[in-house]
Amino acid sequence: MIPLRDDNPTRIKPVLTVTLITINCLVFFYQLSLGPRAGRLFLFQFGAIPSVIVGGAALPANVAAVPPFVSIFTSMFLHGSILHLAGNMLYLWIFGNNIEEALGRFRFLVFYLLCGFAAAMVHVLSNVDSTIPTIGASGAISGVLGAYLLLYPRAQVLTLVPFFFFIQLVYIPAGIVLSLWFLLQLAYGSLGEGGTGGGVAWWAHVGGFVAGMLLVGMFKKRNVRFFNPPHYHPSRFRGW
Repeated sequence: MIPLRDDNPTRIKPVLTVTLITINCLVFFYQLSLGPRAGRLFLFQFGAIPSVIVGGAALPANVAAVPPFVSIFTSMFLHGSILHLAGNMLYLWIFGNNIEEALGRFRFLVFYLLCGFAAAMVHVLSNVDSTIPTIGASGAISGVLGAYLLLYPRAQVLTLVPFFFFIQLVYIPAGIVLSLWFLLQLAYGSLGEGGTGGGVAWWAHVGGFVAGMLLVGMFKKRNVRFFNPPHYHPSRFRGW
């Protein structure tokens, strides 16, 4: 299933969500401008390398650009391919605006970074010997998804569902979409060695999602309730 948009309008302009998307895109295009060799070096300089973070290894002085702890945060703005970037930014665009509104911009930023940190540490602690840079915003965005599940599970999500040779567009409650997504991360994490089957840090997704669920209660505005009713208008369902 591929979510395309939610039917859960906000009353604010999602300035921070758009800013995060813009920064991720600019960093990625800068990576591309470096070329293959320098681009790979860039990932080692600013990606989160588990063995370096836990102190079991160290980067050469001419490669180390930031302290290992800081690399956890810089890695959240790096991506390995245009598909990697596009998938992450699609999820952030669909679900981030509502969480930004529910938390407020500053608290949303802190929440986003904390979820990304938690996701990275779950991956690091389950792969302490790895020398492969971990990159991507998916851990932080997983936290956004966990928060959305608790705040807006009844919101409707327009979802692309492939069925053999056919593609169907249907509205599905966010609670179902996000619960299935989380279960898939658990399943792939359990099947993949170290939670990195296919080069994807599945346990980082799980860690970020759980962190989002645990933290959202502390970060949301007081007037924002859990399990909010949907805000969609029935007329918007015509034609699907």
